[in-house]
Amino acid sequence: MPPRLDSQYPHARLLALGLMLYGLLPFSGQAAEKPHAPESIPGAITVTAEQVVELILSKPGLILIDSRKKSEYSKGHIEGAISLLNTGMEREDLEKISADKSATLIFYCNGPRCLRSSDAIRKAMAWGYRNVFWFRGGWKEWTDKRLPAITD
Repeated sequence: MPPRLDSQYPHARLLALGLMLYGLLPFSGQAAEKPHAPESIPGAITVTAEQVVELILSKPGLILIDSRKKSEYSKGHIEGAISLLNTGMEREDLEKISADKSATLIFYCNGPRCLRSSDAIRKAMAWGYRNVFWFRGGWKEWTDKRLPAITD
């Protein structure tokens, strides 16, 4: 019978536990994947990048909200998008942008593996906003399709 690892290296278990706690060593042997955003959000209309472009061109007063972190927004965003991080978004923040609950709002974040825009949409709808569009493909789809971007 081969010697046990912990008899050769008495601190191996402690080291492994420390690595697991800090996320450097996965518990199950494989890295945990980020969750997928839902396929749809009740009450919101899911749109593609091409449909976002159509909406921008056909609805001059629409409001485009980038729910990503400020650092991500600064690296690139859709022209005209307002940076409003979902975790810090309060009713007053959205009302400053538009007090009109029937305004056309389009939310996006990093794409299908990002939950920021879906979270922001749920908040907006709970606050009474009803003309809500969700660009589920988000920044990933926008850049994959090489659509124009603005950087700060």
